[in-house]
Amino acid sequence: MDNAGSPITLPLDREVIRMHNSHTYYGARLGVGHQRAMIDGNITADACIIGAGLAGLATALELARAGLDVVILEAAHVGFGASGRNGGFVGPAWSQRLDNLSQTVGEDHAAKLYRLSLEGVEIVSRNIKQLEIPQLELTRGKLSVARTPSRDAFLRRRDRLRNEFGQNVEVWDTEQVRAVLKTSRYFQALYYPDDFQINPLAYARGLAMTLEQMGGKIFERSRVKRIDRERNHLKLNTESGSVTTSQLVIATGGYTDGLIKGLQRSFIPISTYIMLTEARPELIGKAIATPFGIGDQRRAGDYYRLVDGGTRILWGGRITTRISEPRQLAKILHRTMSDTFPQLEALKVDYAWSGLMGYARHLMPQIRQIEKNVWSCTSFGGHGINTTAIGGTVLAEAILHKSDRLQMFKPFGLDWNGGPFGRAAVQATYWWMQARDKFAERMWFAADTGA
Repeated sequence: MDNAGSPITLPLDREVIRMHNSHTYYGARLGVGHQRAMIDGNITADACIIGAGLAGLATALELARAGLDVVILEAAHVGFGASGRNGGFVGPAWSQRLDNLSQTVGEDHAAKLYRLSLEGVEIVSRNIKQLEIPQLELTRGKLSVARTPSRDAFLRRRDRLRNEFGQNVEVWDTEQVRAVLKTSRYFQALYYPDDFQINPLAYARGLAMTLEQMGGKIFERSRVKRIDRERNHLKLNTESGSVTTSQLVIATGGYTDGLIKGLQRSFIPISTYIMLTEARPELIGKAIATPFGIGDQRRAGDYYRLVDGGTRILWGGRITTRISEPRQLAKILHRTMSDTFPQLEALKVDYAWSGLMGYARHLMPQIRQIEKNVWSCTSFGGHGINTTAIGGTVLAEAILHKSDRLQMFKPFGLDWNGGPFGRAAVQATYWWMQARDKFAERMWFAADTGA
């Protein structure tokens, strides 16, 4: 399992929930996995990465491929954070939308960043093919659905992605969408046949095993307590040992602490919720008749997909600065699912969990040099599998002096997160986005019905 203990059984109305905030469906499917030792004693390395999530693993792999001696120090275990808890969706783009990026850095710069995100998808695809990672449960295709009529906007986006980036995108009409998603909530959709979904914990574990096969070292339960600077080296101290290194990469996402001045103050830890339903394929088939991943176009939307051979639904959503107790978040997500698909009201929940993501105020990752020999590769928000892949690659290129592509992220600095006021502002913004989404749907309904 994904946690050290056993799942707990809790009643929720007529449902039986087997869940724990550190226990996910992915962990239940894969089992405990390889347990790595704590660091013991003092070692040296060319590069040390703090954090064994997807960003840290991607960076470490690129450095190891270049012949560097690499060590990862992980406070919990491989894939513990958002890397092993997310929805498993893999497709291009960043958390910050392309149109907003264009307004911030200009059309040309935004296009280059988008192409990087496409390259990130290619890296993940190549890793899956070359590394032969087991238990990935890969499925292909994604539908981005609209809850208000959006045909014209979708046609414009399709044309831009096709013409400017060569991306394979189709527009589905309402009838085509409702043939596979049996709800009146949805209208048109953008279909991305080259997007895919995986078990993210399996992917993280596969990268970790590959790194170790190349000679890299990963120490779990080895939280860095203090960093000492010694001339051109840094010494990372844990309770049981230390690493002396010439290059340090912080890749700790939503779990970043105050080790590096300014880094913790530059992001907001955001929680997202995911649940897994019981296995009832006949009932689920009355609502969802496609293996594609689904994400809606709302500012604060839902995402979901069928898993376990189409017998269960993995449903995620919500963006909040608060972590809810599992029973409560299961209620929230079940209510959202039932609102979209009333025919699933009787479907029970088996697992529910949350995890922290790192969001910078500019909604872009913090891939940069912080100070001499110290780098960050973090804050990938809710769009992390492809972006961590390219982020780790670009950062490794900078450390190895192979490219200057790191400069593309220069506009996205370590902006102050606003402290407690920043968190309150994020929560208020999320509630405002929810209200706008609901208002837009109600306005369309009123206009359509003449109410």
